[in-house]
Amino acid sequence: CGGVFPDTVSVSERGLFQGSGSEDEARPSTAAEAAAAQKREERLRKFRELHMKRNEARKLNHQEVVEEDKRLKLPANWEAKKARLEWELKVEEKKKECAARGEDYERVKLLEISAEDAERWERRKKRKNPDLGFSDYAAAQLRKYQRLTRQIKPDLEQYEKLKEQYGEALYPTSDSLLHGTHVPSKEGVDRMVADLEKQIEKREKYSRRRPYNDDADIDYINERNAKFNKKAERFYGKYTAEIKQNLERGTAV
Repeated sequence: CGGVFPDTVSVSERGLFQGSGSEDEARPSTAAEAAAAQKREERLRKFRELHMKRNEARKLNHQEVVEEDKRLKLPANWEAKKARLEWELKVEEKKKECAARGEDYERVKLLEISAEDAERWERRKKRKNPDLGFSDYAAAQLRKYQRLTRQIKPDLEQYEKLKEQYGEALYPTSDSLLHGTHVPSKEGVDRMVADLEKQIEKREKYSRRRPYNDDADIDYINERNAKFNKKAERFYGKYTAEIKQNLERGTAV
């Protein structure tokens, strides 16, 4: 019986068995194709996103290049001018608002300034050089005195010693006799001498009338003409040297 069973299986049964096996093989292939299609769609989506980002970056780069070209064509101090113009427009608008309300603009502006800003502006004013030029000899002497006194560094140790030595007599009054009572120290005299020598050295560097040279050629009629000739010689002397020599020798054509 065991040998007869394989031969007795009908053709339809064999086809049934073969059909069930092909279905099992088709299911994994369909799932693999679906996964591959999904992966392909994911890659295409990423590619489209990258393409959009590239176009956006290209557009932004082009806009930045155009803006940079505009900035380069503007004047060097354009930013400062623009800020100044904006500030002036704000001031004008503020003045119009104050005028419409019947208020004084200067008073309103001072009310808006904080104490810290006011102190900072005062410090800036004090740092500026108040020397506006020569007005009279008294003012020049006062400025010189103030400049020299600012350079003096007090010797506190010497001051304490003198205070212990003289006591209240260190502070003179209208009844005090000052003549011949103070003897300067050697260090103070040396410091004064050094300061005077520094002033003399600085004064020598000031512009002064140059000494007259007897050997120089006289080719001018006054000081202004002499300065002009020096400038002309500095710029054109190398081109006119031969002509000048020919004129002096009398061989000029």
